[in-house]
This record gives sequence, C-alpha cells and structure tokens, in this order.
Amino acid sequence: MNSSEIWHFISAALACTISLSKIGIPTVIAIYKSNYIMAIASSCSGSIIGTVIFTYLFAGILKWWNNLKFGMFSSKHPKKIFTKSNRRIIRIKHRFGLTGIAILTPIFLSIPIGAFLAERFYKDKKKVILYLSISAIFWCILLYFLFLFFYDSFRSWFN
Repeated sequence: MNSSEIWHFISAALACTISLSKIGIPTVIAIYKSNYIMAIASSCSGSIIGTVIFTYLFAGILKWWNNLKFGMFSSKHPKKIFTKSNRRIIRIKHRFGLTGIAILTPIFLSIPIGAFLAERFYKDKKKVILYLSISAIFWCILLYFLFLFFYDSFRSWFN
C-alpha cells in the first residue's frame, strides 16, 4: 500500500465513524467503486471504531453529568419520579431493546446518537459495542452492495 491508498482508507473509515448511510457508504463508493475488499474493510473498521469511541465518550459524559448534577443539588440521589416522558422512554426501551437500537442506529440514526441511547439505557459496554458493531457490519455490507448495484442508474442524476 502506498501513502495515497492509506489516506483513502483513513478518509473512508473516518466518514463511516459518524454516519454510515448519509456520509460513509457514499464516500466509500466514490473512493473504491469496485474494490470490494477495501471498501468493506474501511467501512466496517470505521463504523466499529466510531462505535467504540462514542460508547466510551458518552459513558464518561453521562457519568460526569450525574456527578455534577447530584453533587451540585443534593448530597444524596433523589427518589425517581415517574413522569409521562419517563414512562414513554421505559416503554420504548422494553419494546425495542438494545437490538432495536442497534438495528436502527447505522441507517436511521447516526452512530453517535445510537451509542448515546444504548449507553444511556444499557450500561454493559461490551454488550452495547458488540450489538452496535454487528449491526454496523451488516449495514455496511448491505448498503455498499445496494449503492453499488444502483450506482450506474443514479450516476446520470449527479452529472
């Protein structure tokens, strides 16, 4: 690999760390058009790296926020109050679970938002990263081949 190929790989992986469907896969298609191995490797590695980084980042931010909030306003944790929005959040959590968040994250949400929601509701980082990574790999492969399949049909729209 020469330096140009390394920078292509890094730029494609970085594009996939944030948003797979809107930024990542179109960037991978533009860079690697028919180099399937490099396209899948860069998109999958970028999305997994993004999942790990954002999961640990938001875990730290949530921990800091809870320490700040409870340290600032009281010396002990207040009793949980179930409001209408709390009940709605719990219903969504029980209905869809971590699997639902993982499936929706790469395509409809972005990786940072999905990592935040998963970390907010489920504290087991290994499980969160595993589910989000498996979902990201599935969507990387599926989206890449869908975009590649329809690339020639849509190329005339962009010229």
